Amino acid sequence: MNNTITKHYKLTQTMLRIKDPATSIPFYRDVLGMTLLDRYDFESMKFSLYFLAYEDALIGERPASGPDNIAWVFNQIGTIELTHNWGTEADDNFDGYHSGNDEPKGFGHIGITVPDVYAACERFEELGVEYVKRPDDGSMKGLAFVKDPDGYWIEILSSKGIAQIITENTADTSG
Repeated sequence: MNNTITKHYKLTQTMLRIKDPATSIPFYRDVLGMTLLDRYDFESMKFSLYFLAYEDALIGERPASGPDNIAWVFNQIGTIELTHNWGTEADDNFDGYHSGNDEPKGFGHIGITVPDVYAACERFEELGVEYVKRPDDGSMKGLAFVKDPDGYWIEILSSKGIAQIITENTADTSG
């Protein structure tokens, strides 16, 4: 396959719609440890975008402000783009967004790699994070699923742990 045309393409962000940035931003920042890179408010369209990423994964020096800073944010790899449509946070009739894990199923989860799943989960437990699956539940031991404030699933795994799980449970197709 000739990748000349797509050689410089990269996956930069995953967008999740959120009901209330006052609960979602602290979750991604304080619970998962991400850094808020920037916020963009679109007043005429009544929505805001929040971009978060892990500090250690940032690429290049951050420009002070303006279009160069915006371009820098959009050039990062592995960011979460949280989209808030204004008014949902105060609408008692708004049930929230579909997480993809109820019928009809679709989007499933994002994944966060941590050095130690059990230590991360102890911390999540102390912070009152809601679990879908604890590390020792089910047949796939050593990985967990938690929920963010909007009900989106987040897989918590270690690279060595997931390698072991996949090796033990699949046929080798690596070639």
